[in-house]
Amino acid sequence: MSDDAADIAERKMQFLFALRSKGVTDKRVLTAMEKVDRGPFIRGYFAHRAYEDMPLPIACGQTISQPSVVGLMSQALKVSPRDKLLEVGTGSGYQAAILSHLARRVYTVDRHKRLVDEASAIFRELDLTNITAVTADGSFGLPDQAPFDRILVTAAAEDPPGPLLAQLKIGGIMVLPVGQSDAVQSLIRVTRHETGFDYDEMRPVRFVPLVEGLGRDG
Repeated sequence: MSDDAADIAERKMQFLFALRSKGVTDKRVLTAMEKVDRGPFIRGYFAHRAYEDMPLPIACGQTISQPSVVGLMSQALKVSPRDKLLEVGTGSGYQAAILSHLARRVYTVDRHKRLVDEASAIFRELDLTNITAVTADGSFGLPDQAPFDRILVTAAAEDPPGPLLAQLKIGGIMVLPVGQSDAVQSLIRVTRHETGFDYDEMRPVRFVPLVEGLGRDG
């Protein structure tokens, strides 16, 4: 094994160990995160920090979540291989790439056209053919493709948006951060039943706010 290959193998092992130590234990999620290199999703000044468990800034004033949070959110969704999934907040595309290894189909929306275009280019490079990325106001979901088995929201709202709740299948799960400020947010899991919704609070988090309308670039 060359020094470079040994370094990559060591870095991957440390990466997976860090995920497990933060509570990411689902084997399918860990396998998906081992397959998807975070490096291509981070460009510019912070590229050398791609393998650290920390959030990093990306274009359009957004962030790429730390891998352990990506793993915990993916795990909380309990995705099955037959699921059709909606992600609100494409960002770098890293979370959607992880989900593409867990679900049958992933639809991801972002209000910033630049982010959608850049993420779509990476999806093509990685041959992730089961992801459809769309520039749209994610707070309204994707009515044309609804209902969804799973919905993941990567921006914080005061309450789970009504249009997204309506697009969740009976028996479906939505995971999202909720909170009135960027200082106080909780990650919650919403499960839809015939008679209503169950809400489980999971852990404190910090995400950018969910903003209505399209970004200035799109």
